[in-house]
Amino acid sequence: MKQPVLVTGSNGLVASSFISSFSDKYLIEPVDISNPVNPVDITNRKAVARVLGESKAKAIIHLAAFTDVTAAWEQRGNKDGLAYKVNVTGTENLALEAQKNNQHLIHISTAYVFNGEKTELYLENDPINPIEWYGQTKAEAETIIQNIEGLSWTILRIDQPFKPKPFPKKDIAHSIVGGLQNNSLYPQFKNHFFGPTFLPDFARVLDAVIAQNRTGLYHAASGEKWSDYDFALAIKNAHGFNSEIQAGDLNSYLASLNRPYQKNTALNSEKLQRELEIKFTPIVEAIAQIEF
Repeated sequence: MKQPVLVTGSNGLVASSFISSFSDKYLIEPVDISNPVNPVDITNRKAVARVLGESKAKAIIHLAAFTDVTAAWEQRGNKDGLAYKVNVTGTENLALEAQKNNQHLIHISTAYVFNGEKTELYLENDPINPIEWYGQTKAEAETIIQNIEGLSWTILRIDQPFKPKPFPKKDIAHSIVGGLQNNSLYPQFKNHFFGPTFLPDFARVLDAVIAQNRTGLYHAASGEKWSDYDFALAIKNAHGFNSEIQAGDLNSYLASLNRPYQKNTALNSEKLQRELEIKFTPIVEAIAQIEF
């Protein structure tokens, strides 16, 4: 018999990778506000209580989130805004109900909880210090989860997720592919860095967390640090595009931007790979698997 697993944000990019990889192993209980049969709004405590109370799942993968960083910045300070309600209120609802039902909450967070000033890879014990509203909401959600007594929880931070196959909402890799195909790629920063998350690897992380009943805080990105320019160049070289890639400068961009922007969000994933005994796909190899 398949083990039931409840997945919020089940129609999203990250969830689609886990569901496609492990639907043979797990009985997926989808929770999504866009579900045509049974839409669930996680900002509604009663709706969350009903769904979790009726569920037979002992593990909840919480992927529902407001992830548009620019749109979130426009809502900064507004706790009635959608970004805060989904990322903070929705997460708190799930955490409180999971604690009541003795369910394990696996919460997906982000590298944006850091300020981006560190030049090295971020460690789990580095102090969080978000500089924009999206990061602030995700940081507050992390704090809420960690402070609920008796809750079994895992927090997995990721950064710039991408998958091999195209998805309706383009990930970072397929956005670059589209620009290279159409010769319309915007200049790529040489002085901005991130840690791409290859979603087939992350799906294996989620499986391992469930199977091992692993709790705690982990960085689950690739453990590599890439500039935007080098990442785009690797895609170009791997797939034989002829388009030129223009170099961009983050400092010049920041001078015209009306919101903060982290300079580095790359995460060190050594703790996760060691404790969960998972080896990640090198990003160069992951890029070679991209389909379009």
